[in-house]
Amino acid sequence: MNRRKFIRNSALSAGVISLPSFTASTLPSLFGKKASDEIILGNTGLKVTRMAMGTGTSGWNKQSNQTRTLGIQGLASLLHYAYDQGIRFWDSADQYGTHPHLREALKYVPREKIVILTKTHASTREEMKADLDRFRSEIGTDYIDIVLLHCMLDGNWPEKKKGAMEYLSEAREKGIIKAHGVSCHTLKALKAAAESDWVQVDLARINPTGDNMDADVPTVIPLLKKMKSDGKGIIGMKIFGGGTLTNRVDECLRFILNQNYVDSFTIGIESKEQLQEILRKIPELS
Repeated sequence: MNRRKFIRNSALSAGVISLPSFTASTLPSLFGKKASDEIILGNTGLKVTRMAMGTGTSGWNKQSNQTRTLGIQGLASLLHYAYDQGIRFWDSADQYGTHPHLREALKYVPREKIVILTKTHASTREEMKADLDRFRSEIGTDYIDIVLLHCMLDGNWPEKKKGAMEYLSEAREKGIIKAHGVSCHTLKALKAAAESDWVQVDLARINPTGDNMDADVPTVIPLLKKMKSDGKGIIGMKIFGGGTLTNRVDECLRFILNQNYVDSFTIGIESKEQLQEILRKIPELS
């Protein structure tokens, strides 16, 4: 046997030649997508995990299911546990009252390893400055990765929120935040976000049935695809219809994982057991 045949046969015996070359781009197709996969969020340059830890289930009046049932230490512990599972993206809001919970969680994880998203109802420059100063103090951080104008309803929101938008742009230039954008709750607001050059990140309601979305699925998808093609980062929310589709979890996860224009998605997790189940299902359904 000549040397070339010997090397080839030895490699075959060891199973080397039959194995593909593993790279970051081939791993998802070989083993399925994972919640902890790192994704570049649009043109922001921010690297987020495929799944974000939502903290605002039924969030209003500075409360949410997470704050009501877990408390500060309990939610901080859950965020820490998610970090250990590779989930490095936290979704919060002033409306949810979860900033102190994030502050507690940051005692246990490196700040630079976490992408923090929060949301504001500010409209003017003065309100936005006050919110950013307060948010950073509440969270215990010098900077916030993503700040969104929360729950846009009016199609004319870019004009009504002009002062807040200008201040957020200046804050990004100073490094106080890294990206800005909106969350939308009507079709008119979503269309305005799709047309706005200011929007870098859009938090969009998307699920297979159109439950609690801005419009029906065939209407929403082209708008999100346009935003994605324009370089905006797309984060999916209400992927279980805001609670109406919790009996169809597999269908919803399979749907969102197949929407390639969606960079990341947020799920309001309330326990380690829920998180474990979602982490297990995502590779199986992708």
